[in-house]
Amino acid sequence: MHYENYDPYFPDQQVVDLYLPVWAKLPSFRSKPAFIWVEDGPTCLTRGSTLTYDQLNNSVQSISTQLLLPLQRGDTVVILCSPGLELVEIIFACQRAGLLAVPIIPPDPSFSKDNHHHLVRVLSQTKPKAAVADGSYIRRVQKYTSLSNSSNDKQLRELLQKLKWISTSDLRSGKPNSKWSTSLSSYNGCKADELYLIQYTSGATAIPKPVLVTAGSAAHNVRAARKSYDLHPNSVIASWLPQYHDCGLMFLLLTIVSGATSVLTSPSAFINRPRLWLELITEFKATCTPVPSFTLPLVVRRGGVDKGTLPINLSSMKNLIIINEPIYNASIEEFVEVFRSFGLNPFSISPSYGLAENCTYVSTAWRGGKNASYPKFKNLLPSARLASSGKEEADEIDIDIIVVNEETHEPVEDGDEGEIWVSSPSNASGYLAHPSLTREVFQRRLKNRVSRGFVRTSDRGIVKGEERYLFVTGRSSDIIKLQDGGEIHPHYIETAAHSSCPNLLRGGCLAAFKVSREIVVVAEMLSSERETAVLRKICQGVRENVDKEENIGVGLVVLVKSGNVPKTTSGKIQRWAAKDRFLGGKMNVIMQLRFADDQPIMPRSNHESEEKAGGKGEGRKFVTEETAPTFPSFLSSL
Repeated sequence: MHYENYDPYFPDQQVVDLYLPVWAKLPSFRSKPAFIWVEDGPTCLTRGSTLTYDQLNNSVQSISTQLLLPLQRGDTVVILCSPGLELVEIIFACQRAGLLAVPIIPPDPSFSKDNHHHLVRVLSQTKPKAAVADGSYIRRVQKYTSLSNSSNDKQLRELLQKLKWISTSDLRSGKPNSKWSTSLSSYNGCKADELYLIQYTSGATAIPKPVLVTAGSAAHNVRAARKSYDLHPNSVIASWLPQYHDCGLMFLLLTIVSGATSVLTSPSAFINRPRLWLELITEFKATCTPVPSFTLPLVVRRGGVDKGTLPINLSSMKNLIIINEPIYNASIEEFVEVFRSFGLNPFSISPSYGLAENCTYVSTAWRGGKNASYPKFKNLLPSARLASSGKEEADEIDIDIIVVNEETHEPVEDGDEGEIWVSSPSNASGYLAHPSLTREVFQRRLKNRVSRGFVRTSDRGIVKGEERYLFVTGRSSDIIKLQDGGEIHPHYIETAAHSSCPNLLRGGCLAAFKVSREIVVVAEMLSSERETAVLRKICQGVRENVDKEENIGVGLVVLVKSGNVPKTTSGKIQRWAAKDRFLGGKMNVIMQLRFADDQPIMPRSNHESEEKAGGKGEGRKFVTEETAPTFPSFLSSL
């Protein structure tokens, strides 16, 4: 199906939901798939359910009507649905009902794995009137609240009991109103200036914060992304990202404003079998796919291109969107080299930048596949190309990006690193119930200049070259201060540490941070190696390579079991949480090696400690009492 006469700027609507009935009424779109859900089998994908534009519009109208029976317009609703098309319908239905939606990943309703802290945070902060979930989930929650008597979970039990629980099956009992009007004057859903979404920050640099997003800001953001990525009704998007916030959620909206088709699957399906992502692109001839930067080396290592039954063909790909800055050139080049023979066009690589405080999208360095190559800065790729005014150079998207001195609030010269500030109609409204932090982050002004408000991103960046490419170099809160007065971003240390032994250390699973005056590197092991001599050699190799590559002295190397370095749902390293787990003795240590005066101290492994203690070493505090500084656990005070 082709749409030669399609104008990507008509008809634009003030909110995303109003695009749905427009597409549903067009004969050529009525039966066009908006979303396709794919399940994964042992060796190949299987097509699951499909929602056409007409089906989605009708189900959204029906569900929104049912939501307003127990609720009132403006109420807050927490969405606890599993990934899938039902979640998509609920998210759009909340907007049409005029409800404030809070989608989060539903924790296991037995709450036996200490996995409920984020849910407690969300319920305490957003104070929702109701929760939407499937019937089986609700029954398990009700069983938990009726049987639980522990004082430790009293707060969670009380919060769950206060909620009005709405089953997704009950929401499907109504019939759509075929006379529903698409006129903005009679539209009763969330208006452009009204809040429609609370999305939590990723938690990469601190405990996740609730960001308030208006329907108008979200619509502007996805229209800007649509123009920058040149999306249209012929576009096919493939995504396994979590659908609850940030890029995964915004690509649902982007699909609708573009009149495109999205092929979706769950993050767990991808992690279990990374080849699935390649099969989605191949089977559905996907033209666009957003992925975190860790995806590429993971697929190179575990993609299994020669193991599946479906031959891989990536020739349809126009936009391979790389998120999760900083973006390393080496991993991109490796991926391109491996998959060029499978039809991958190197010009499709689209390094991009975004954050929850600007809905999601901020910029991309991609220019319609016209880039012969991207410039590099310290092995990083750019995430934007700025015009002389500072605007992101996709014309008319109205996103201003500047790099500012964090102390003086004045723009820095090109070539100097500073904090990235963003001003745009996509800016979110602030943090829920954090007025002072909202003023500090969302209402900044340049010194001695008349300007509109900027969002402080807490990300560091530098503009280089005549074409003014913006490189995102790291996060302000992660920076390690050196004793000579300099500073370094920890990802440089982590990269050098991993490259010292890539066959035994897990890529993207290292954390570097400072404790007192000592730099600590925590690294996850790929194997269950237990030989002391080998482990010691790995630790020494980490220190030597970091010193060689970055001229930085590492004081302590800690090798831990897989899964010990905390990450966000999109794969970002949570260095603040890793440091807290380290100081709290909550890591499963395989070996640690401390260096003093350039001389290694004899290592102490879990195996050796278990022999001395006569038991298991997991969960013990592994910094020796003679050298360990005292740091209180700040997570325990939350």
